[in-house]
Amino acid sequence: MTLPHKIPHVSIEDVRAATNRIADHVHHTPVATSATLDRELTASVFFKMESMQKVGAFKARGALNAVFQLDDEAAANGVVTHSSGNHGQALAYAAAKRGLHCTVVVPDDAPAVKVDAMRGYGADIVLCPHSERVATMERVRAETGATLIHPFNNTAVIAGQGTAALELLEDVPDLDVVVAPVGGGGLMSGTTVTVRALSAGTRLIGAEPAQVDDAARSLATGVIQPATGLPTLGDGLRTALENLTFEILTAGGVEIVTVEETAIAEAARFHLYRMKYLVEPSGAVGLAALRKIVSELAGKRIGVIVSGGNTDLAWLRA
Repeated sequence: MTLPHKIPHVSIEDVRAATNRIADHVHHTPVATSATLDRELTASVFFKMESMQKVGAFKARGALNAVFQLDDEAAANGVVTHSSGNHGQALAYAAAKRGLHCTVVVPDDAPAVKVDAMRGYGADIVLCPHSERVATMERVRAETGATLIHPFNNTAVIAGQGTAALELLEDVPDLDVVVAPVGGGGLMSGTTVTVRALSAGTRLIGAEPAQVDDAARSLATGVIQPATGLPTLGDGLRTALENLTFEILTAGGVEIVTVEETAIAEAARFHLYRMKYLVEPSGAVGLAALRKIVSELAGKRIGVIVSGGNTDLAWLRA
């Protein structure tokens, strides 16, 4: 018998409220399947294609939910965040919907395609070394009075991200396994809240590049571990868990499967060449994780949240 999970900080009611709040500004993204992959894994896999979401990533959900909940005083001086790309695009998009100024602090090694997109959505960009992004953001916040919308350690953001899993479970019920990428853990946290409330016995797996395995180490040790700082094709997954996401993933019994760089590239190529979907490497880690644990999946119904599709295709040329 599966014991009930008590998830802290965010509830399924918060996720449902977020769904209503953002519905007019996001896509109900499609679910894709591949008969070729199902034969390979001897399982039924359902991909929630958040690569086709507004701004090209699930991040639009959390950013909109957070921005739309700001009171007028908090919104007066605009919003600020740090991001390697997708959250920055999402926050700029959400801020524009409400007519707010948006500043994004961006690591200077972020993909140019994502930086250009953030500017395209109206964000002011402040570049800095990856290790200095938080300190730089705090300086900008002090100088401007802008309200921080954290990329993942924010209950409104987490609730918004949980709406992707809510749609998935409505479209494809009775899933045995649900997989999502893990960087800072906002998507996986929202997914955990939703799945544990609606399908408590479903196995939850977070997929993470082995190069940046802080989530795996954090959940294994019971203590938040620092980011490795190493490069990875999954550039959107380089951040470490923080208190909210760590506590939610721990309470939800989330497992972490780490995957190598070659497996991530192969998964992204499969999405492109066989399924005809452009998926960034960060979004392809879910498929890579399934291939790593294939012996555990026979006969299972599996949902995978594909987090985004913003990529310059450098991984493909390499």
